[in-house]
Amino acid sequence: MHPTAIIDDGCTIANGTKIWHFSHIMSHCELGENCNIGQNCVIFPQVVLGKNVKVQNNVSIYTGVTCDDDVFLGPSMVFTNIVNPRSAIVRRGQYSKTNVGKGASIGANATIVCGHDIGEFAFIGAGAVVTKNVPAYSLWVGNPAKQIGWMSEFGHRLKFDKKGFASCPESKEKYKLVQGIVSKIK
Repeated sequence: MHPTAIIDDGCTIANGTKIWHFSHIMSHCELGENCNIGQNCVIFPQVVLGKNVKVQNNVSIYTGVTCDDDVFLGPSMVFTNIVNPRSAIVRRGQYSKTNVGKGASIGANATIVCGHDIGEFAFIGAGAVVTKNVPAYSLWVGNPAKQIGWMSEFGHRLKFDKKGFASCPESKEKYKLVQGIVSKIK
């Protein structure tokens, strides 16, 4: 932990986790092993991060968000946690939940509107604004974000043949697309 970082009472921070300059981990958060919290990040109360979550600089993670293992959160991306915020109306405790699945990546300056889950190994492009649930292995870009393809677990775009099969150019792992659902062939 950098000396300028603040960690409130009641947090659980596992071995190997690093917290950089000017970041604030608020009360009752759970950070798994080997997480990396960049500088100037704020993690609000009761947020749960799995193992090996990479949080780049200037990210705010609000109450109601959970991230599974191996999630990547790009620089200055943001989550929301209230659908209809108003300054004069207190909605504390009415937070919508968002889960980011194992291995998912969210690009720089993307916004995830609360109440929408991001599936395993999904890929959200830089600057995208997500306003609906994102299926596993899917690739989303734009504002509002739209699905434009599928990604492998190694982060490569998948090209499915007419029979619905694809392979990752790096790992050579095989994938199957059936009725809009991608799964890795074991």
